[in-house]
Amino acid sequence: MTPQKPTFRLDHLITAAMLFAMAAIAFANVVSRYVFHFSFSATEEITINLFVWLTVAGSGIAFERGAQLGMVTLFKIFPRNLQKAVVIFSALLSAALFMIVDIFMIQAIYDEITLFQATSASLGIPVWIYYAGIPVFSVFVFKGIYRNAAAQLTDPKPGRTIL
Repeated sequence: MTPQKPTFRLDHLITAAMLFAMAAIAFANVVSRYVFHFSFSATEEITINLFVWLTVAGSGIAFERGAQLGMVTLFKIFPRNLQKAVVIFSALLSAALFMIVDIFMIQAIYDEITLFQATSASLGIPVWIYYAGIPVFSVFVFKGIYRNAAAQLTDPKPGRTIL
């Protein structure tokens, strides 16, 4: 068995970059606070929004790996055809729920651009920029849902589940 060559994954790179940025910003703020007795006001705003984006992008990776919560006790005793139907239903339901989140977020972005035009407290940038990360990074969620469902539907081993 030959080792597989690692493949480039944009979602892994983005989540790693966001996690690194959060850690670096928090570390810089701690050092600044104790050395210079000065705290950067924008660090909390940036890290909170990076955390939200990281959660959405990481959800796609979790879906793909089957790391989301699932109940498999009954699923394992179902016949293979019923398991396939449940996998398809679960994937469609998950995608539909994330689509609803995206629709509400796009509506909030539209409202922020046209009506409210609010700016963030510390950096003074438009708030809709933070909102835009949700529909953008949910692309990885849809990709993860698809990959997980495809892996479950094509696996020849009966009773295998990563649901």
